[in-house]
Amino acid sequence: MTPLQQFYEEIKDCRKCGLCESRTHVVFGEGHPNAEIMFVGEAPGENEDIQNRPFVGAAGKLLTELLAGIGLKREDVYIANVIKCRPPENRNPRPEEIEACKPYLWKQIELIKPRVLCTLGNFAAQALLDKKVAITKVRGQHFEVKNFFVFPMLHPAAVLHQGNLRPALLEDFQNLKKFLGKGLQPAQQPEQMGFF
Repeated sequence: MTPLQQFYEEIKDCRKCGLCESRTHVVFGEGHPNAEIMFVGEAPGENEDIQNRPFVGAAGKLLTELLAGIGLKREDVYIANVIKCRPPENRNPRPEEIEACKPYLWKQIELIKPRVLCTLGNFAAQALLDKKVAITKVRGQHFEVKNFFVFPMLHPAAVLHQGNLRPALLEDFQNLKKFLGKGLQPAQQPEQMGFF
């Protein structure tokens, strides 16, 4: 069992917040266990909760297409969410739910050791940058945080609700491709950071 699988076994019955009452699964994440690129969304939706996999609905299909557009497959990256359990009716996560789940995300990051963390939407960007930011203001930029780069992007679900955002999301992925092409390396190794 890999350290990542072992960690999933430790948290799959989590009861740290009220979302445990309504969820079907703790949707941990999936992908390459040592991915250089990790995508972090907001929370599982209904399809994700049923299938116990992140990004499997319409937004997930779009994410897969966007990855293919820059020469990546889902198996090349790691995909997770800030919140591991579906909020009822897909409502926005509450601050206390984010705080309860954030240590799990940091532990995943510590185990995977990605070089670039792509945050999808406001909640993920705010959780990883640790400040109130608007995705429309920070998208397209990159921030060095701890030992990796945070690369905020629009959430694919936003495009499904507002089709006019599609060119901006395509631009985000093209910017990511350019950014990755620069071969940037974080200054420190994850084991030096000690998230816990």
